Amino acid sequence: MRPALLIVVNPSGNRSRMPVEPVPFTIGRNADNQLVLRDNRISRTHARIWFENGEYVIEDLKSRHGVFVNGVRIERHVLADSDHIEFGFADSYKLTFSFEDRELNRILDQIVPAASGQTSNLGKLRALVEVARTLQSALSIDDVLTAVVDAALAVTGTERGFLLLKRGKDLDMKVARDCAGAPLATDDLKVPMSVINRALSNRRELLSMSFDPLEEQGVRPESTIANLELRSVVCVPLVRVRTVNAQETSILSAASETVGVLYMDSRGAPADLSHGNRELLQTLALEASTVLENARLLEEEREKNRLEEELNIARRIQEGLLPPALPREGWFRAAGSSVPSAQVGGDCFDIRQLHSNAWLTIVADVSGKGVSSALLASLLQGAFLLASDDPSRIDAALTSVNRHLLERTRGEKYATVFYGTIAADGRLQWANAGHCTPLLLHLDGRMRSLRTTGLPLGMLEIAQYSIETLQLEPGDKLVIYSDGVTEAEDAENKFFGIERLRAVLRDNAGDDCAALHGRIMDAVDKYADGAVLSDDVTLVVLEYRPEAAS
Repeated sequence: MRPALLIVVNPSGNRSRMPVEPVPFTIGRNADNQLVLRDNRISRTHARIWFENGEYVIEDLKSRHGVFVNGVRIERHVLADSDHIEFGFADSYKLTFSFEDRELNRILDQIVPAASGQTSNLGKLRALVEVARTLQSALSIDDVLTAVVDAALAVTGTERGFLLLKRGKDLDMKVARDCAGAPLATDDLKVPMSVINRALSNRRELLSMSFDPLEEQGVRPESTIANLELRSVVCVPLVRVRTVNAQETSILSAASETVGVLYMDSRGAPADLSHGNRELLQTLALEASTVLENARLLEEEREKNRLEEELNIARRIQEGLLPPALPREGWFRAAGSSVPSAQVGGDCFDIRQLHSNAWLTIVADVSGKGVSSALLASLLQGAFLLASDDPSRIDAALTSVNRHLLERTRGEKYATVFYGTIAADGRLQWANAGHCTPLLLHLDGRMRSLRTTGLPLGMLEIAQYSIETLQLEPGDKLVIYSDGVTEAEDAENKFFGIERLRAVLRDNAGDDCAALHGRIMDAVDKYADGAVLSDDVTLVVLEYRPEAAS
């Protein structure tokens, strides 16, 4: 299988390379794709590339906004070199499909015209080809930068080369080599760093110093080229680059965008800075600058991937805290799910049996989103596990958890909670701490709202929580949800709303809890039509079936 890659240009214009491996290779915004595109308009798993009959094929995985190859929307397409791939938006990610050897040819196309026509250029060309090969295959940025220094020495005929990178206002030594390929010590560079820094801040193009005293550059009188035993000095700035498109790279000209310098000097013959050699040096500097920029972007990407992996671990832990199984038979039945809007969510629910004649249900929604809300949701689950299971002490349990939450968050976070118990005789007792109003659905389609009985947890220490009681009828279903259900948005940013939820309940009043849960989730998904969730979606449906008590 011929190695292939995708040249990825993000919405900011930054360019990176992504090998198409392993195959099948998926693309989308979910963290488990091989290529993760952080754009909420892109589907969770948007497209797939696989290898078939010796060719790479891209397929649209029923995405909302489609896959476009060379401007044409496709369902399935055999990829050719340089095909442009987009995802329905001009300001989103752009990909270019390429075979790996094309990158080598791109660099050779730049350097061969400048190197041809001179009998002494065979060695220079060989060194430049080595740079091109290293750029294609090296695993270490140090290998690439070392190859750049070696090639620069071959091009100019200088004796020593140093590659220095900026760190704040200072320059750090990255590579130090002589023309024979032997490493040099850091202190072998005798020219003061301040002189090189000053030269970089004053000049953007190729800078050479031959025979002239360094005194005019601010060096003490005794530090002349003669005293340093140098015949010539060449400095090539390494500048920050940005990608214009998949084929063009532009150089940022601001002095603050200098990322380093390629420095060479000679004690013997002067440096060869004929016109062709200047072009070759500038090409080398551009490639080195591009490599450094790609390394910076890659490091950012690796950091993001590390965080993504940690969040995935947190998500799996959070999923493990949900009830492992829900009752499907007997007088009490339940169906429930919690779908986070990101890797981790601030919603949680728990359903557990108190004893043979009673079940406890808790649904909570922590304010905000992200890791802090997810951690607090897990804390709440643990706190409620330790709270009283006595139905008559629901108010005491909520008061205790409220105090616990205030101590931990100092009022910066709060949580809405529904806390209820159902007994075998149909007695429902509950307290609602600011949570979305649950709906009690009768078999004939009648509905009743379970009102709020107190403030959300974590807001005020003096908050009190009263207990409500009602008698369930056979076949009654209690629908408890978070605001992610009613606030799911369509393409026009309109909410699903409570009335649509009521309509779904009314139309499916005769369904059991599992079927009704599925109907509600299907209605929400269809309404959102693949749009990104703006909030966590948690839904629990409880069913009272006394005729099945045996």
